[in-house]
Amino acid sequence: MVQKTLKQLPIKHKALLSGLALFLLVLIFIPSEQAQASKNSQILEVGKRYDIPVSIDSPEQLQQALEVDTPDWQVFKIKQGDNLAKILHRAGLTPQETHYVSTAGKDAKQLLKMRPGQQLELLIDPAGQLESIRYQLSSTKTLEIDRQDTNKFASKILEQNLDTRFNFAQGEIVSNFWNAAVKANLPENQIMNLAGIFGWDIDFALELRQGDSFNVVYEEHFSNGEFVESGKIVAAEFVNQGEVFTAILHEDGNYYTPQGRSMRKSFLRAPVNFKYISSSFKKKRFHPVQKRWKAHRGVDYAANTGTPVIAAGDGRVIRATYDKFNGHHVFIQHGEKYVTKYLHFTKRAVKKGQSVKQGQVIGYVGATGLAAGPHLHYEFLVDGVHRNPRTVALPQAKPIAKDEAQAFAKIAAKRVEQLGNTKRIMLAMN
Repeated sequence: MVQKTLKQLPIKHKALLSGLALFLLVLIFIPSEQAQASKNSQILEVGKRYDIPVSIDSPEQLQQALEVDTPDWQVFKIKQGDNLAKILHRAGLTPQETHYVSTAGKDAKQLLKMRPGQQLELLIDPAGQLESIRYQLSSTKTLEIDRQDTNKFASKILEQNLDTRFNFAQGEIVSNFWNAAVKANLPENQIMNLAGIFGWDIDFALELRQGDSFNVVYEEHFSNGEFVESGKIVAAEFVNQGEVFTAILHEDGNYYTPQGRSMRKSFLRAPVNFKYISSSFKKKRFHPVQKRWKAHRGVDYAANTGTPVIAAGDGRVIRATYDKFNGHHVFIQHGEKYVTKYLHFTKRAVKKGQSVKQGQVIGYVGATGLAAGPHLHYEFLVDGVHRNPRTVALPQAKPIAKDEAQAFAKIAAKRVEQLGNTKRIMLAMN
């Protein structure tokens, strides 16, 4: 009867019923989601990683999905009297971890040189365990100490690769050297370096004149195109009262004239950073304390109390004591021929018998003994005879080694050309 009824239906209705029947047949043979999942679960392997699709509908959901609970670096400023143990204690770490860090290799010993004002960076995980330490040694070097296992750390020094470029500065002295150098945009550290290079030949406090000039070529270091620091002065020229002095940096770190003569002398002209000369070398001078005329066999450099005094040359301390006339004083023997004497210290920094190097601090300016005010009384003796420290002919240091002379000549020619180029550039700019 059903078959008879179907035959009597219009063709359109027959097609509709056929489609419905086919749809029901498909539903019967296709398993449900649960059945499919159950079927798949039977072929999953234990220990094997599978990708599970996650529905991300917005950038905010993506950010939340990617966020991981990672520790942040903690920065500790080093205070006066601080050491590694005190800083790690402030960070909530144990003495055992201090021991592990301090024995993390030879590079870890750099932490013994920490100074107030510097920073120590610590990476501590959420469980309170130290993972890493960073300590900036210089603008290009960083000490890094990382945990290797439970009781072991390893240290290393990371060095930043720098690109070296050359810059130049020129100036003419109107009032004083410092102002002229600042006007020429010479960095502060390079101003001091330039004075040091020519300090054996030029008295920067007393001998400079208006119209004196300087010309400098120096390094600049960059990292990824960004300026990091000023490097060394590689060539410099100073014109003082019409006399031209030229210095070239060699690979040994010393400065020489283009002909290979050392810029360094065996003695410094002035062993202290002074304000002015309060009394010069004289055959006859009225003593301000003893109130009588007598020879003044040295030079008095007026300076603030506590100003460091340095050894004028390499030598051995033959006297370091106190008496009522000289106050705290130090005498230094330089070879067989020369002796330098330094009087009226507020405090001595060396002992008798000690060897000293040129530039080493030996005491501090004061007014002990027969002194009317804080100053350094400085004497220079040649074969036991007092000579004027400001005018005596100073012995030269050794010239460049013969086996390096040819290599230096090439460097010097290149640097002299650079100095000449900077002059032409400045003339063109003006």
